[in-house]
Amino acid sequence: MTGAVRSPWWRHAVIYQIYPRSFADSDADGVGDIRGICTRLDYLQALGVDALWLSPIFRSPMCDAGYDICDYLDVDPLFGSLDDLDSLIDQAHRRGLKIILDFVPNHTSDQHPWFMSSRASRDSDKRDWYIWRDQPNNWRAAIGGGSAWSWDEQSQQYYLHFFLPQQPDLNWQNPQVVAAMHEVLRFWLDRGVDGFRVDVVHCIGKDPHFADDSRCLAGEAMVHINDQPYSHEILRGLRRLVDSYSPGRVLIGEVNIRSTRQVAAYYGASDELHMSFNFPPLDANWDPVIFRLCIREVESELGPLQAWPTWVLSNHDNSRHRTRYGGSELRARAAAVLLLSLRGTPFIYQGEELGLEDVLVDAQTRVDPGGRDGSRAPIPWTLRPPHGWAGGSTWLPFAPQAGASSVQAQSGQAGSVLELYRRLIACRRASLALTTGAWQELPSHPQVLAYRRWCDDDERVVCINFSDTEQVFALSGQWQVQLASDRQGEGCPFTGRLAGEQAVILYRGRHDNELASDHDHLPD
Repeated sequence: MTGAVRSPWWRHAVIYQIYPRSFADSDADGVGDIRGICTRLDYLQALGVDALWLSPIFRSPMCDAGYDICDYLDVDPLFGSLDDLDSLIDQAHRRGLKIILDFVPNHTSDQHPWFMSSRASRDSDKRDWYIWRDQPNNWRAAIGGGSAWSWDEQSQQYYLHFFLPQQPDLNWQNPQVVAAMHEVLRFWLDRGVDGFRVDVVHCIGKDPHFADDSRCLAGEAMVHINDQPYSHEILRGLRRLVDSYSPGRVLIGEVNIRSTRQVAAYYGASDELHMSFNFPPLDANWDPVIFRLCIREVESELGPLQAWPTWVLSNHDNSRHRTRYGGSELRARAAAVLLLSLRGTPFIYQGEELGLEDVLVDAQTRVDPGGRDGSRAPIPWTLRPPHGWAGGSTWLPFAPQAGASSVQAQSGQAGSVLELYRRLIACRRASLALTTGAWQELPSHPQVLAYRRWCDDDERVVCINFSDTEQVFALSGQWQVQLASDRQGEGCPFTGRLAGEQAVILYRGRHDNELASDHDHLPD
């Protein structure tokens, strides 16, 4: 019990990702905004999540949905004002919800005053804030797939951009850049922000020799292969800054490398990232072999380092997992049990709790230059159109079956996906085993993933049937079904039978109601 009580809040939290332009709209312009988020805080509190991560809300030309920032210290008028964000932070904190902002350190917009000064002249005092070369190497950009270098006619050199040409990369070898970006973090920490999701943090360190990379010849973008020692030095500086504030501020890294061993290095000696996203599950199909390997790799690579894992199945850059798993609601339900019962911090992407699928976007409707619009459709709040978006039209169309999937249609409905998420989060919150407990894989049928979670005398077993047919397997001891993804068998002894695509959480020992009083006293 002692280890669990001392754990920081983010180890036992459920974090909810908000894509602001698609979450809730307050001014009827068809684009979600910060005031819209404020109107839905009661919903998020009732869902049971602990923290909200907001995708970028800073001033931006919006060439890459806000990841091209022209002012790190202000809110884009599309989303509201700085006062609106201060109000959101205050209202969230009064409800016990923490706020995490998206920090984009690798690049700015080409409209940022820093870059406009940098390109104005080779003699500019901001010239070395970005990366300029007379000759490009073979590095490739992540969006568009072309060269990561663009020619600047005005100053007669090439500049580096791992993403769009409108997103020039900053030169973190320049101490002035480091100091300026530290001031950005201080600005938001001083306003009460609880942490940052750090965008492509591994990319900020570049090969000092700017050598050609043979992997680029095979079409690899640098964002997926860049991995330099200097990034770790930069991260240690960011961590020292964040840790200098009140306890509980957190750095969550997007290290977009598919090697868990390489990602583990970005935790450092507990002096770099507090957590880093775990990407292999975002690529995975609904397959027990793949997920077994993913989980084993996380446990074997992060466990010895005492590095805390994360789990995420969908986000703003990837197809929703229900779509990826073939559109089956049963699979989406089972996946929810998986997400919220593994050892580590789960991240729920907005709309997962509604079982949403990707929206179909044609050439006329497409907005994102990277083709990622599918998972970014607006949240349907009400049963009937315009589904809680007062203006009657939205910046993207709604996902299929928006009315039936809406919050209004699912709230209070015992069998709905939304109520499953609420029950799952409550089940997790009430159990030290499911929040901070240990993990052990159990022998089971090849189509069933089974594992044990425990902390002191609190113990749970989770079983997930990946097949669409009933599976039978032996499980040592006597267990009760506490929660089932399809509600079948809850409160009954577990017989070893799992219906097709069913997932269950089993318990024995002290009941959850007795455990809740312990867990409620975990520190903030």
